[in-house]
Amino acid sequence: MTATSSASPKRRGLIVSIGVSAVLAVVVCGLALYAFMLNVDLGDMKRRLSKEIDVRLQAERYLIETRNQLTGSLREIEQLKAQLAYKETDFEAMVTAKPALPVVVEFRSSMLGMGMVAVIENTSDRYLTVVLAVRNPTLSTVKRFTLQLDPRSRIDFGHIEGWQFSSGDEVGLYNDEFGTLRLTVP
Repeated sequence: MTATSSASPKRRGLIVSIGVSAVLAVVVCGLALYAFMLNVDLGDMKRRLSKEIDVRLQAERYLIETRNQLTGSLREIEQLKAQLAYKETDFEAMVTAKPALPVVVEFRSSMLGMGMVAVIENTSDRYLTVVLAVRNPTLSTVKRFTLQLDPRSRIDFGHIEGWQFSSGDEVGLYNDEFGTLRLTVP
């Protein structure tokens, strides 16, 4: 019995060691599979992060280009403003160099009761052709008329001639040889 009993614990030890080895092998395979899955997930995260970095860099480049374009546009606007201011001073100098328009404008109520009438008087001894530009800022309407003024004469201009003047209308009289006459209807 001693021989059988000594073989039996060896067999049991062998079976237990094989069982433990099998369990350890399964655990090692499970850990290897888990490590492989973590590696795959890590690689996927690296690819996503790389794409996000590329997208962010591209967005930053676009932002820098857009900022540069905006800066260039603002610089161009400032240059154009400076040129416009220079041109306006030239224009004002040219306009002020012209003599005053020899015309007097007065306003009176219309005899027909429809608004006001402009009484335009040529105070010079020559025939004048003037452009009458009228603007109603309330209604945002604008109209231009060409008038022939005889020397030392007066004409009435109202709704019958094409414009019913009202208080606040802006009036301008233009002639190439004279400065501009601007006024507002009282």
